[in-house]
Amino acid sequence: MLNFCTLFNTTYLSRGLAMYHSLEKHCADFHLYIFAFDQHCFEALSKLALAHVTVVSLKEFENENLLAAKSERTAQEYCWTCGSSTIKHCIDTFNLDHCTYVDADLLFFKDPQILIDEMGEKSVLITEHRYTPAHDQASASGIYCVQFMTFKNTEEGMSVLNWWVNACLEWCFNRYEDNKFGDQKYLDDWTERFDCVHVLKHLGGGVAPWNIQQYAFKTRSGKSVGIELSGKQDFDLVFYHYHGFSYFLKTSYMLTHKRYCLNRNQIKHIYKPYVKALSAAEQQINASVDGIVPYAINNGPEWVNKMTGRNLLFSLRGFYKHFYTKWSIKYSFLY
Repeated sequence: MLNFCTLFNTTYLSRGLAMYHSLEKHCADFHLYIFAFDQHCFEALSKLALAHVTVVSLKEFENENLLAAKSERTAQEYCWTCGSSTIKHCIDTFNLDHCTYVDADLLFFKDPQILIDEMGEKSVLITEHRYTPAHDQASASGIYCVQFMTFKNTEEGMSVLNWWVNACLEWCFNRYEDNKFGDQKYLDDWTERFDCVHVLKHLGGGVAPWNIQQYAFKTRSGKSVGIELSGKQDFDLVFYHYHGFSYFLKTSYMLTHKRYCLNRNQIKHIYKPYVKALSAAEQQINASVDGIVPYAINNGPEWVNKMTGRNLLFSLRGFYKHFYTKWSIKYSFLY
């Protein structure tokens, strides 16, 4: 059985539930430990009673060291601080032989067993950003991405995990300082610092807005397939990381940050399934939990509404730059 853990609060509830259901669809045998980062989220997840989920409250999870760090960090920085500790908590508390941390804003298109099998005898699995050159942020944000990381309960694996936990407790902030950034840039030298670390080679693990420009996508026999544009190599898409995705107004979305280029092929094959998964998650939550909004509205891009020309284009076409209405994606008239 594959063991996963993730963390999120109410504002990511629909995304976390969509991620869970994608695992349920593609993964033969798994369990997901969800660390609920507010009480509303904990109560909602408890009511949903998901078959392959254990919900962990902050009361159960937080210790003196985490609470001390919490007092001096923002909510985002505290989540980054806690990522490594959620893995350790799962392995120690539930006596797991391994645990894979996954970001809540992933969606799986294939069983991730293939990624974990690639580790072989190694005890730690990490994934590269694989930046498109125009979007390379490795010097500031790190070579590797804390999005899908596996630790085995071995002496070597736990040594790496404990090192990371302690490092994040000591320093984990949303700024670049002394070659550190959040919890992520600590990973830069792991292949040199530790002998037990494997860097994922499978291209289907870790496709994200900062590297999607390197690929095109198609559906083959009901499966999502990526094509590497440079070498024309085909690969099965295992998961996509919807970094920067946010709800814009009540029925529209900002697909990612404006710096990243997306084309219609990518929106059709990557973002349309996500919107469908989110809609299903929202319906499930609304049917089971009263009085909760399982996402946050991004009010930042108000200029779409304030500028008459932009608003008219958005209303007529259903999209403007990275902003799309739900119906324009759902009915695919753009493709």
